[in-house]
Amino acid sequence: MLKLINAGLGRTGTTSLKAALDRLGLGPCFHMFDIVGDTARLKRWEGIVCDGHSPDWGAVFDGYHCAVDGPCAVYYRQIGEAFPDAKVILTVRDAESWYRSTHDTLYQFALRSMAHPPEPGSPQARLFRITNTMIWDGLFGGRFRDKDHAIEVYHRHNEEVVRTLGADNVLVYDVRQGWEPLCDFLGADAPREEFPRTNDTASMRQRVARAAQAAAAATG
Repeated sequence: MLKLINAGLGRTGTTSLKAALDRLGLGPCFHMFDIVGDTARLKRWEGIVCDGHSPDWGAVFDGYHCAVDGPCAVYYRQIGEAFPDAKVILTVRDAESWYRSTHDTLYQFALRSMAHPPEPGSPQARLFRITNTMIWDGLFGGRFRDKDHAIEVYHRHNEEVVRTLGADNVLVYDVRQGWEPLCDFLGADAPREEFPRTNDTASMRQRVARAAQAAAAATG
């Protein structure tokens, strides 16, 4: 059963948050990369995102205690209704740096898939169908290339999370703040070691490339 939901968009420190939650003993923690290379999860999320299936959220997140990144940010309302006692964290960062980071990593993967469409029905094609339906054509209305529009959508998403769930129920959190606000919100003791800093732009490019290779290998 989920005890925590992250409603922040990708490239707002979601992977660092996952590492921190794991360190605090609150995992396993679901992440978008859990969908990549897992045929069953890929099929399930394709049905939810692209085909309008009504999921059993308990089954979707079976075995997980937290959920961050990817679909969680888009489906935070529905997931929150399924797990009403779950705490909610909204990861944020400076909008300009968020756009630059997203443009230089995740969006480049999307552009490559648009320019060189993967084989229909392949894991690559299905993953792109999910992300395109959910994010690029969905959340950003096919206009992520328009920086001003994308940043407006980013701000609107963050505002809607707080307005929908209530300011007292959401931790608006920049991972650069470190352990203290996170642990205060969770009622946990802060570890002595430094807060995990993971998945910078260079690392993310490598992970996206590896994910693409894994999906290609799965085609046989």
